[in-house]
Amino acid sequence: MFRDNISMKIALLSIGKTDNRLFKEIIDEYVKRLNYYIPFEDIYIPDIKNRKSISEVEQKNLEGDKLIKALELTDYIVLLDDKGKKFNSSGFANYIEKKMHTVPKRLVFIIGGPYGFSKSVYNIANEKISLSEMTFTHQMVRMIFTEQLYRVMTIINNEPYHHE
Repeated sequence: MFRDNISMKIALLSIGKTDNRLFKEIIDEYVKRLNYYIPFEDIYIPDIKNRKSISEVEQKNLEGDKLIKALELTDYIVLLDDKGKKFNSSGFANYIEKKMHTVPKRLVFIIGGPYGFSKSVYNIANEKISLSEMTFTHQMVRMIFTEQLYRVMTIINNEPYHHE
């Protein structure tokens, strides 16, 4: 395990909270496991109020403003976006391992709102990656992402969780 040698932190930043108790339990379990390997934080930005009374563009802009306010100047920002780069689990492990050596402070993955990201969020992003070409609920994306990140940590540490 390499936790003592790492200064980088990983954060997952997303709009809305996980309401489904089963998803929340699974996410919480993987967050706990992840913190054994690397400092990890799961950050929720509150949903926009009265969403039904505003346009999709307005909603994306309001969410984008909230997301940007939650970021730090030194953050390396990766959007979870269906148009982003695709990885298998081993490839994602290689990606994360490289970031551990190049990102000095915080590697932040962002899940957008129901309509995606505003232009302002796209403009500040360093990269985009895709978990799948399929569409998932935000709660499922949080669960899948935290499990995959845990899987990555076990791959990097040559532990028996992942099988090829």
